[in-house]
Amino acid sequence: MSEMVKDVLNQTKFIVFQLADKEYAIPVNQVRSIEKLQHITRVPGTVDFVEGVINLRGVVTPIVDMRKRFLLPEAAYTESTRIIIVAFNEMEVGFIVDAANDVLDLSADSIEPQPDVVGAIEAEYISSVAKLEKRLLILVHLEKVLNPID
Repeated sequence: MSEMVKDVLNQTKFIVFQLADKEYAIPVNQVRSIEKLQHITRVPGTVDFVEGVINLRGVVTPIVDMRKRFLLPEAAYTESTRIIIVAFNEMEVGFIVDAANDVLDLSADSIEPQPDVVGAIEAEYISSVAKLEKRLLILVHLEKVLNPID
């Protein structure tokens, strides 16, 4: 097998999104679509970080505000606000993020476990970090983000 083929097999595509001043990433194979912000119907009795539900092409999809989930300061929605629809355990969920920046190929060599010194509340939702030349991406642990019992 050539080195080029090995490099391709060793890479995974990630969707990069922004919350506050940090960049986060989730594997592209778990992302169904990226949508502009649309009307969200509130659902009484849900946890604080669940904004409500949307009807997306006939599928009722719960929407999670990632700023609230990570206990970041709230910010007004803007033109760049997006809803990233992910599929996890046969369920679709939308994440409200400040912006969806791009798609990157990350090699296994660039991904490291999260540093012990992170210490932030959001740290429990981080699976690892990816170091690029001038960027540091935080890889999100979807199972922990979607776990309603904290």
